[in-house]
Amino acid sequence: MANLRFEVVAEAFKKRPVEVETPKERPSEYFAKYVFNRQKMYKYLPADVYTELVNVIDNGARLDRSIADAVASGMKQWAMENGVTHYTHWFQPLTEGTAEKHDAFVEHDGKGGMIEQFDGKLLVQQEPDASSFPNGGIRNTFEARGYSAWDPTSPVFIIDDTLCIPTIFISYTGESLDYKAPLLRSLHAVNVAATEVCHYFNPDVKKVSANLGWEQEYFLVDEDLYFARPDLMLTGRTLMGHDSAKNQQMDDHYFGTIPERVQAFMKELEIQALELGVPCKTRHNEVAPGQFELAPIFEECNLAVDHNMLLMSLMKKIARKHGFQVLLHEKPFDGINGSGKHNNWSLTTDTGILLHKSGKTAEDNLRFVVFIVETLMGVYKHNGLLKASVMSATNDHRLGANEAPPAIISSFLGRQLSDLLDHIEKADKDDLFKLEGKKTRKLDIPEIPELTIDNTDRNRTSPFAFTGNRFEFRAVGSEANCAAAMIVLNTAVAEALSNFKKRVDALIAKGEDQTAAIVDVIREDIKTCRPIRFDGNGYSDEWKAEAAKRGLDCEASCPVCFDRYLDADSIKMFENENVMHENELKARNEVKWETYTKKIQIEARVMGDLAMNHIIPVATHYQSQLAKNVVNMFDIFGREEGHKLTERNLEIIREIAERTEKIERGVEELVEARKVANRIENAREKAVAYHDNIAPKMETIRYQIDKLELIVSDELWTLPKYREMLFIR
Repeated sequence: MANLRFEVVAEAFKKRPVEVETPKERPSEYFAKYVFNRQKMYKYLPADVYTELVNVIDNGARLDRSIADAVASGMKQWAMENGVTHYTHWFQPLTEGTAEKHDAFVEHDGKGGMIEQFDGKLLVQQEPDASSFPNGGIRNTFEARGYSAWDPTSPVFIIDDTLCIPTIFISYTGESLDYKAPLLRSLHAVNVAATEVCHYFNPDVKKVSANLGWEQEYFLVDEDLYFARPDLMLTGRTLMGHDSAKNQQMDDHYFGTIPERVQAFMKELEIQALELGVPCKTRHNEVAPGQFELAPIFEECNLAVDHNMLLMSLMKKIARKHGFQVLLHEKPFDGINGSGKHNNWSLTTDTGILLHKSGKTAEDNLRFVVFIVETLMGVYKHNGLLKASVMSATNDHRLGANEAPPAIISSFLGRQLSDLLDHIEKADKDDLFKLEGKKTRKLDIPEIPELTIDNTDRNRTSPFAFTGNRFEFRAVGSEANCAAAMIVLNTAVAEALSNFKKRVDALIAKGEDQTAAIVDVIREDIKTCRPIRFDGNGYSDEWKAEAAKRGLDCEASCPVCFDRYLDADSIKMFENENVMHENELKARNEVKWETYTKKIQIEARVMGDLAMNHIIPVATHYQSQLAKNVVNMFDIFGREEGHKLTERNLEIIREIAERTEKIERGVEELVEARKVANRIENAREKAVAYHDNIAPKMETIRYQIDKLELIVSDELWTLPKYREMLFIR
C-alpha cells in the first residue's frame, strides 16, 4: 500500500502541462461565440420579434407566447449551424448545482423518417420531475409534475452539441423549487423600490438593476492524489491529515507565479468561458498553497449568477483534462485558508451608479447617502437572515475562523463615509440647511472629495464592506449558489427603500419640503442602523461581546441560524415584496436542515470507515514491526540493555495502543450518536443533533488520527499527505 502511494505521488509530480490551442482571434472576437445574444437575435429573428423580445429583456414586459415559435425557429437555425443536435432546460434546483435533461431536435415526419423540430412550446416550457428534486415536502413522491419555464433575460448558450435554455423551476401548484425564480422576484422588488426613491432626485430614471461581481476561489489537487483519498472523493474535504511543516505561513503563494500546469488549465478555462459569454477578467494564486481565484467583470445579477453556476460546472470538466480535480468545498484542508466567493453587489440605473462614491452636486451626494443608509438598514434589520443565507455544513468550517468573515454580520464603511454619516446624524438642523430665497434650500452636505480616491483601507474581517461604489459580501461560500445570498440582500434593501419612501412621503404630505423630509428620515435611519457599523477587528473576542450588546445575531450553530428564515419579520418581508411565501420558506428550510444532516452523516460514515479500515490497520502494523524490533533487541542484548536501546520504540508502541483505543472508542460513540440522531423525525431537531453531538465527535477522532500520522512510518501510511497534495509542480 505504501509503495502505491509513493507511485501515485511520483506520477503526479511528473505530469507536464497539457497543450492548449489558442484561438487565432482576439478574445473580443470570440467572446460569446456560443451565446444567442443580441447580435445573433438580430440576425436570426424577424425584426418585429427581435424588438418585442428586447422589450421583454430590457423593460420587463410580459412575454407574448405568440412570438415563441419565431424565437425557437431562429434559435434552432443558429444552433444547428453550430452542430447542435439536442436542447435542454437548464435550471438551478435546491441542490446547489444545475440540472438538465437533453432532448433531440427530432420528431417523426409521418413518412417513416425523422425531421428536426423545435417549436415555441418546447422553448417556453418543459416538465421535469418535481418530486425527485429537493422540495421540502411541497411535492409527494407520487406527485411528480413540475415545470421549467424559459427565462428570456438570460441568453441561451451551447455546450458541446446541446442548446442550453436557462429556466426557472416551479411545482405544479406554483411554488418555486429553485434559486432563479425568487432571485428574479427579488430583482424586480429592488428595481421597483429603488426606482421610486430615485425619482426624488431624477424623475427620468426608468430602471434600477442590481449588479454582481463574484470572485470564485477554488483549490486544485492532482486527480491521482484525489482518487487516493476517499474522504476527498466522497465529502469534498479531508476528514483527517496533519498540516504540512510548510503551508501558507511564508505568504509566498499569494499572487506568486502560477504553476505551468495550472496556467494551462486557466488558459483553457478562460477561452471556453469567454466563448460562453462569461467575461473573465482576473486570475491569480490565492493565499493557501494549491488555491486559486477567478473573477469576471461585473454583470447584471441574474446573468452573473447563471455565469457563476456555468463556470463551476465548466471548471470541473476542464480540470479533468489537465489531470486535476477542482475542490469547491469551503474548507478542504485543515490549518490553511478556506475558499469563499466574495459577492460584490451594487445598484445602477439607466443613468448611472447609485452607490458611486460622490457626485458633482449636493443632490447627488444626498442620493448617494440615501442608498448607502437604506442598504445598511436592510442589512441591520435582517443581519441574522443574511447570515443564514450563507450558512451551510461546508461553509460552517470557514465562517468565524481567523481567515474569513466572522459569523456575525457587520458593515465596514471606512473613516470618510462613517464621519459623513456621523455628521448628518449629529449636526444641528440649522447647520444642515440654509435658506436661499423663498423656494429653494441648499443642502450643506460636502462634496465628499476624499471618497473620490481609495484612501481608506479595506477591512478583510468585515463580512459586508463598502469598497468604493459597491458593497462586498465576503461571507458567501465557494460552492454556494450566489443567488441564495442575493435573494436576501435584494429583498432586504427593497423593503428598506419602500419603508423609507413611505415615511418621506408622509412628511411631504404634511407640508414639509422634500429635501428636508429626506434628511429627517435619513438622520433617523443612520441612528437606527448604527449597531451594524463596525470598523474594527471582526475576529476579536471583544467584538463578539460588543456585537451581542448591540443586539446583532451572534448564533454560530448552522441549523439554528436557518430559523431566521421563519422569523415573523422575514416572512413578512418576503411576502410583502412578493419574493417567497411562507410555505415556500418552510419548504426551503426543510431542505436546508435535511441537506445539513445528510452531509454530516456522510462525513461521519466515511470517517468511521477510514479510521477502522485504513488508519488502525496501518498503525497496528507499524506497532507490530516495532514490537518485533524490541523482541529482537532483547534477544541480542539481553532484557536490561535491550530495554534501554528500545525505550523510544516502546513509547511509540504504547502511544499507538492508546491512540488506536481512543479512535475505536470514538468511532463506536460516533455510530451510537448517529443512531440516536437518526431516530429523530423532526428535520430541524435532527440537524441540531448532528451539529451538537456528531460533528464534535468527528473532530475528537481526527485529533488522534493526525497524531498517529506523525509517528507511523511514512512508508506505511496509505493516504496522500498534505505536503503531497497542496504543492502543485
